[in-house]
Amino acid sequence: MQDSFYIKKKRKKRSGMLAVDAYLDSSLYESSQSLRRGWARFQDIMLIFHVSGFKRLFVEIVSDGLSFFAIGCVLMVALALPAFDATAAGEFNKAEGYSVLFLDRFGNEIGRRGIRSDDSVALADMPDYLIKATLSTEDRRFYDHFGIDIVGTLRAILSNAGGDSSTQGGSSITQQLAKNLFLNSERTIERKVIEAFLAVWLEWHYSKDQILKLYFDNAYMGGGNFGVVAAADYYFGKKVQDISLAEAAMLSGLFKAPTRYAPHVDLAAARSRANLVLSNMMAAGFLTECQVTAARRHPATPIDRVADANSPNYFLDWAFGEAKALIESHNHTGNNFVVHTTIDTTLQKYAEEAVVSTVREGTDRYDVEQAAMVVTDTKGAIRAMVGGVDYGKSQFNRAIVSNRQPGSSYKIFVYAEAIEQLGLTSNDRVTDRPVCIGDWCPQNYDRNYKGSVTLASAFAQSLNTVAVTLSIKTGRDLIAALSHRMGLQADYPVTRSLALGVASVSVLDMASSYAVMANNGLKTPAFGITRVSTLSGEPIFSIDPDAPRERLLSENTVANMNVMLRGVVTGGTGRRADVPGVPVLGKSGTTSSYRDAWFCGLTGNYVAAVWFGNDDYHPTNRLTGGTLPAIAFQKFMAYAHTNIEIKPVFGVDFVPKQTIVADADTNTTDTAASARPLSLTPEAARKLVILTNLFKAGASEGVVTTEARAPVPVTSEEM
Repeated sequence: MQDSFYIKKKRKKRSGMLAVDAYLDSSLYESSQSLRRGWARFQDIMLIFHVSGFKRLFVEIVSDGLSFFAIGCVLMVALALPAFDATAAGEFNKAEGYSVLFLDRFGNEIGRRGIRSDDSVALADMPDYLIKATLSTEDRRFYDHFGIDIVGTLRAILSNAGGDSSTQGGSSITQQLAKNLFLNSERTIERKVIEAFLAVWLEWHYSKDQILKLYFDNAYMGGGNFGVVAAADYYFGKKVQDISLAEAAMLSGLFKAPTRYAPHVDLAAARSRANLVLSNMMAAGFLTECQVTAARRHPATPIDRVADANSPNYFLDWAFGEAKALIESHNHTGNNFVVHTTIDTTLQKYAEEAVVSTVREGTDRYDVEQAAMVVTDTKGAIRAMVGGVDYGKSQFNRAIVSNRQPGSSYKIFVYAEAIEQLGLTSNDRVTDRPVCIGDWCPQNYDRNYKGSVTLASAFAQSLNTVAVTLSIKTGRDLIAALSHRMGLQADYPVTRSLALGVASVSVLDMASSYAVMANNGLKTPAFGITRVSTLSGEPIFSIDPDAPRERLLSENTVANMNVMLRGVVTGGTGRRADVPGVPVLGKSGTTSSYRDAWFCGLTGNYVAAVWFGNDDYHPTNRLTGGTLPAIAFQKFMAYAHTNIEIKPVFGVDFVPKQTIVADADTNTTDTAASARPLSLTPEAARKLVILTNLFKAGASEGVVTTEARAPVPVTSEEM
């Protein structure tokens, strides 16, 4: 009986499990069938989108295009992050915040920066033809686009590709304003992307009239003037409300190239540009042919601004930033200031002449387009600054940006640290032999080794292996620390190739560093401002000329370094920099890829650093620091040491062959023929020297002859 009960219970349990199993099997079967039916329906639906042949090719192209578009959008957003930071800060470039009058070292006006507080004129009060002239030339679709003129950009690209020099560029007025308000003048693809995002941001936050008003107030108009109001007063001596049609056309022609078309610099070019603007106005339907003809018959004539034609604009841009920092650090709330600078306009002309003429002479042979130079006295006062060959084409100041490698001109830090730390002298002998740091084995420029040489000879020949050996003995960290104390501002990684100049430097910082050698080893930072005051004379800042300076190098180190620097010029890679009768010291530098070429040097009177290269970093045609940079240095120093007392250099045994000192009371023929007035331009001085030689030759021989200077022998240059 009991057994029967257990048997029934077991059978019941088994039947329950069979029911569950049956349920699971049926469920799985129904699910699989449902999935099959769903998949079949999905396939039927997808058949609608199935294409083949030409249609499939079109779909693939569109699909890939959308993918690349998405990738491009991500990259654009990544590049635009700085634009978001700029707008988040909520601050424009503060060029409009101050009005600064700059004076040279003698108290003469050399330029202005900023906008005067009374310069604001409502857009409605500006002449209608000034607005139309600007729109027709700079951005005809200004009131129609969203900040970026796509049609104009495409047209500009096609025009440039076809070699056409159009008067209209691809950047809209909003894009130009974005650059003026937020960015610098550096020309890079990244900056253009940021500029585009900022232009759209401006369009979202400002009306078209507000954007145009900001553009008129902030655009650089040449001659140190920002805004059409200041430009109208500067060029024509008028309020902007009173300018004529011809004058409005001339002002509108300045936006793209303010220095090139500035009427006080080149009146013919300014009038030619104004005629193009008038033609644009007629083409846009703003003027009739009769109105244009009348304006051309009575062209604009600027007031006399001869004294301002050669303003040191690169220096003024830099000094404006320095002045704003000084004003803000002293918490002054005014707007109008007078800044006394260290600039010497005569030396500035010499520097510009030396740089521009040398680039022109060597651009075809060496494939080089840009150069920069900074000149200081032996105490660090900046006497000249050249940031490029043409300020009108590019306001980017190459003299102050720490983005170039100095090559072997960096070796003054290596040798100075070695003399300080190891107790070496210029006559001590070192061995030029192969040296390696890990798997890196540097070589000399000529791929040869000199064996046992003096320290001075190794420096003059710029032997790379010796410099690396010294850096191993002293430690590269100490060399980098010394370079920063002497004047280099930018941080850079301390690598095994540091001794060969793999670092980021600026021309200004290299001039400061070499000035230490001219100032007997004392810290000599370059400075360009001596005094800042308000228009009423209230002092804000004044430099203390007697302030104690930190000693960086011992007199023994300076003496040995100066002897070696002199040897570079007399028998090394810098022979082209030598000036007869002047104790010239210096060091050339060339990067391994020939992207940068330097010559940095000094005399008892001045210190100068010169850089040659290209903005887009493409290599030059084997340009070395001992060629064009040394030549530009020599040109400047030859000009600068005429008519002054030639001073000695500490540690260098040198007696000037002749000293030319102007004396107003001296009436002798020799002095009158030799002395050059300080205000004479380099070209005029050169012509006077030629005429003097002609007259001397004619008087002594009865014939006219000219002297030809023997060329400097070509020497090998370091990497």
